[in-house]
Amino acid sequence: MRVKATLLAGLCAGAFAIPAQAQSAGDSDLEDPQINSPTIIVTAQRQSQSLQEVPIAVSAFDAEALEAQQIENAADLQLTLPNVSFTKSNFTASSFTIRGIGDLCVGVTCDSATAIHTNGSPLFGTRLFETEYFDLERIEVLRGPQGTLFGRNATSGVVNVVTAKPEMGQFAGSAEFEYGNYDSIKAKGMINVPLGDSLAARVAGFYLNRDGFTTNLFDDSQIDGRDMYAVRGSLRFEPTASTTIDLMGYYFRENDDRLRIQKQLCQRDPTGVLGCLNNRLDFDKTNANSTLASVLSSQELFRIQGIPGVLGLGSVYGPDGYANFDEPNDVRTVNTAFTPDYFADELQVQAHLDQQLGAMNLSLTGLYQETTVDSRQDYNLGVLDRSGYATALNTLAFFAANGLPTGLAPPFPAFVPGSNAYFAPIASALTPQGPGGPLCTSDNDEGNRGAFEGNSLCSSVPLAFDRSNQDQTAWSAEAILSSDFDGPFNFLIGGIYAETEVSENSYYVNSFGLDYAAGILGTFSAFANGLPPSYLATSMYRNNTTDFKLESFGIFAEAYVDLTDRLTFTGGIRYNDDSKSVAARTTFANFLNPFSNDGDPFASPFVGTFDADAGLAGNQLLQERSVSFDAITGRAVLDYEITPDNNLYVSYSRGYKSGGINPPLAPVFAVPESFDSEQIDAFEIGSKNIFLNGAAQINLTGFYYKYKNLQLSRIVARTSVNDTIDADIYGAELETVFRPSDDLLINMNLSVLSAKVAGDQFFSNPRDPGGGDPNAVIIKDISNGSLCAVTGAGARAFVSAVNPALGLRGPTAFPSDGGIASTGAFSICSVLAQQAAAIGPAFGGIQVLSPGVEVNLRGNTLPQAPNLKASVGAQYTMRFDNGMSLIPRFDLALTGEQFGNVFNGRVNRIEPFVQANAQIQLNGPDNRFFVRGFVQNIFDANSITGLYVTDASSGNFTNIFTLDPRRYGIAVGASF
Repeated sequence: MRVKATLLAGLCAGAFAIPAQAQSAGDSDLEDPQINSPTIIVTAQRQSQSLQEVPIAVSAFDAEALEAQQIENAADLQLTLPNVSFTKSNFTASSFTIRGIGDLCVGVTCDSATAIHTNGSPLFGTRLFETEYFDLERIEVLRGPQGTLFGRNATSGVVNVVTAKPEMGQFAGSAEFEYGNYDSIKAKGMINVPLGDSLAARVAGFYLNRDGFTTNLFDDSQIDGRDMYAVRGSLRFEPTASTTIDLMGYYFRENDDRLRIQKQLCQRDPTGVLGCLNNRLDFDKTNANSTLASVLSSQELFRIQGIPGVLGLGSVYGPDGYANFDEPNDVRTVNTAFTPDYFADELQVQAHLDQQLGAMNLSLTGLYQETTVDSRQDYNLGVLDRSGYATALNTLAFFAANGLPTGLAPPFPAFVPGSNAYFAPIASALTPQGPGGPLCTSDNDEGNRGAFEGNSLCSSVPLAFDRSNQDQTAWSAEAILSSDFDGPFNFLIGGIYAETEVSENSYYVNSFGLDYAAGILGTFSAFANGLPPSYLATSMYRNNTTDFKLESFGIFAEAYVDLTDRLTFTGGIRYNDDSKSVAARTTFANFLNPFSNDGDPFASPFVGTFDADAGLAGNQLLQERSVSFDAITGRAVLDYEITPDNNLYVSYSRGYKSGGINPPLAPVFAVPESFDSEQIDAFEIGSKNIFLNGAAQINLTGFYYKYKNLQLSRIVARTSVNDTIDADIYGAELETVFRPSDDLLINMNLSVLSAKVAGDQFFSNPRDPGGGDPNAVIIKDISNGSLCAVTGAGARAFVSAVNPALGLRGPTAFPSDGGIASTGAFSICSVLAQQAAAIGPAFGGIQVLSPGVEVNLRGNTLPQAPNLKASVGAQYTMRFDNGMSLIPRFDLALTGEQFGNVFNGRVNRIEPFVQANAQIQLNGPDNRFFVRGFVQNIFDANSITGLYVTDASSGNFTNIFTLDPRRYGIAVGASF
């Protein structure tokens, strides 16, 4: 009956059977014109059903389809799926975007919009995006909100990776070796061993090692290589005909020089106020005078602080460290003195029980998971010019040797007695071989120890690098009871509990300029107050979560009713409960730490002046917050069978994703401490059809989403914070497969999408804090590196009147092609705000807005939402009398225009890109061996999948994320 098909297919899905090789000699499927049509094979209680009967927008790939279409990882998966995109993102994370809904929320407390599962169990912080696919049964991608069938709720959809299970009574194995360009070596293997009539084991793994895709001009090396492996062991036990127990253990490890960020682009701002302009993305480097390290170590700020300007590493009005840097005009070429390093590993242990209970089935699943990721690379992917530091470093060396000059004639001392002790530790830590020798920069460790604690990296050039790391554990337990009655009614009821804890999550930025500023500003403060020689800790920027915990449970159920022989109703409901707690802090140059303290700076006697939580009275070393969210969601579906091969369905579903907690900011800006849960109302109509006796399959889906509180990240004060907006999303998807003969197979997919911000939504654009106002003055705050905007008819005159007292210049215009209507200036926002409050309505009603003028986002396109996706693939099987076969295949995929940022505009536009793959495979008799030649990305396109705009204190440059360059090679394999 149809209700069984709906129930079973909703629980598990099969695959598009698009094989890379012929079937085994004993398999008669090749003679059936319907086989290798895109059939979804559903198995439960040893029954098979077609997903064509199921009213769910789902695509799936079995192992043969993955090989045929050269889908090796998550980035490849997007190329053939309608309305599905994938990109790496800034902080060792990734984002699957389905129908315009992706992971736009950034932070440790964010949930994923797309739920990632292994064998139906939800994963947390998974590193599956780094690894390669191997020994899989299938990959399923469900589009649209999920929750009443899959464990944790998801607003965009579910990606479920189903591993191959041990096979009873069969001793089998396979091995494959591949060699390609970039000296790429890859090996995969599997062995299946029966252990009696009711027990079988399976072990599989892969290993990949290749040289880097990217040339580093600094030392003529290749970086962005891969060195990784994974192994999976599985055990299946069938003690009775109605009981199946599956155990699985998986471990993945990567340790190499992978680039987390492929390239940085910038339309250089000659004023230094913004760093990068707002009109286009050029192969150029940000103006270093706009960065936090430069303004804090500038002559201008030192003079304002009463420090001799001669100690400043440079002037904000002078040549910057990248003024003469030549950015290579090639995505695959960089110039960096810092070699990246990347480590990731993941452990998964899963147990699953299927128990048939008469006409019902009980499914119990538990999964334990551990993940680690740790990545470092050059923060600017460039080489700073140190020549402008000479005067300052020579002066520091002089003070370290002699002390501060008194300016007095004999008999008075020429230098303040004992004052050299305040400067000697700085010179010793940062220039241990003198001002002309190597420059040392704080390394980073979890104890906050840097250069002043003897933990540094030294180089002939000033270093600037970042680090992103996280340690996480998780476990979940799920129970599902489903029925298989003969009557018109069936049901499913389930519950899940999941818990995850992050014991360490940090993002560091280290640079020589930050160390220098922390040392000079700290030592003068200590000297002026009669305190022991000290620097301002921490000497590196660190956004640190010391503990995050999520506890989540859900109860869900579905009912399936055959209203007639052709009409089926599905109704589902779910209750969600999510509780989150977090302890975090953001630090840089917050409190004095004596040079004599060579341990954790938080052991400083002056740490009491640090306050991580401005929301509570007193000084807190950590900001601790907790939130909880709950919601009831569900879905309703009507499915009508027009003919046995043609179905029509309409559905409504409500999706939910819990809110979270924003991290603490330094300096403090007015942002919400928490952000709300997302809610989506999704309407869908679909038609699934098989024509020409199975030779053609055509599926068409249309959808409309009403989105409330879509979580969206922006950078404020060097930290990602999250706000919410509303959105309207609609689109259509066409999936087709044609099999005109047994030997020819053609698949074509097409999707269109509109994903727009709904209603009035006001935010400040980090690329243009002036908001397009020609009267506004954009201010680079030299005390903290942030931006603000001074508005009002007399804003320019006001800044021109205030700045001279600070030793700073008045506003200047940005280049005419920069996309900035306002003028800009260096100043101090808090001083301007105080003066604006003092003068009242003078100068035309001055306002100082931090972080800038808000603009309306109504009608803007959501990020990572391509307006068009299309793909086509074809393969032909040539059979020979000796039992061998030759199968060439070609795939072409187009991804249309999208934006990397919700503010849109030319500077945020991601151009359409085309990816093409081809391969030809020779199969031996009975498929006992094969030889395959392949090429991926035939046109060697530098396809950009995502953008990330950095903070004002970094100079507003743009990180880009790309697909791999052209790869080609040969593979051989055998099986038994």
